[in-house]
Amino acid sequence: MSVESLSEMLDVTASTIRRDLARLTESGDLARTYGGVIAVPSHSESSLDERSHEAPDVKQALGAWCARKVPAGSHVLLDAGSTIAQVARALRTCGPLAVVSTGLTSLQQMNDAEGVEFTLLGGRYRTISQGFIGPVTEAGLEKFTFDFAFLGADAVTAEDGVCEATQEQVRLKELMSRRAAHVYVVAHSAKLGQRPFHAWADLGNGWTLVTDSSATLEQVEPFESRGITVVRVDPSGHAI
Repeated sequence: MSVESLSEMLDVTASTIRRDLARLTESGDLARTYGGVIAVPSHSESSLDERSHEAPDVKQALGAWCARKVPAGSHVLLDAGSTIAQVARALRTCGPLAVVSTGLTSLQQMNDAEGVEFTLLGGRYRTISQGFIGPVTEAGLEKFTFDFAFLGADAVTAEDGVCEATQEQVRLKELMSRRAAHVYVVAHSAKLGQRPFHAWADLGNGWTLVTDSSATLEQVEPFESRGITVVRVDPSGHAI
């Protein structure tokens, strides 16, 4: 549909239409075409409960590899999500550690872990991910720096970075990546190269992708060609 058609239909100026369309395009609800826009097909975001039952053995292996990268005494940032919950589970025995997280699942995994000083960042609660986002979360995060950050993803590409369902999640991911010395994106190989949503977090340079051993060379090559380190983890939790 064209800008002119929308302007006539809604009886508002073309500049107002363009401003609203720019906002909807940024949010991923619309895509621009020559002289107009089209609606973007919606993708349903899976709940954390649903995702927790997807490839649990793979997530445990990824979590085990990540935990071995963290020496005692480290300051660690954990994202929300089912995969990062397995990183938290594996870190239970790696203390002493200082851990900060935006996810309730990490708290559930580490609430009685010996030698772990755990901080949960509050904010606006997203039931679907059991995590916190928004300005309050971001303000709390600004008070910390970290040795390691472990981030989840709805999808990840070499060109655009980490895909998320909302712009708020993108802002939080980008802030997380700036607060840590070492950034790891932990994602199942089925998420590589996918584009389920239209909000993208640019993590800059120097981050590492941790995925499972089912990742093909065709999936991995675009990341490596851009200087992104890719670690493929076998079912025993060791890099191959």
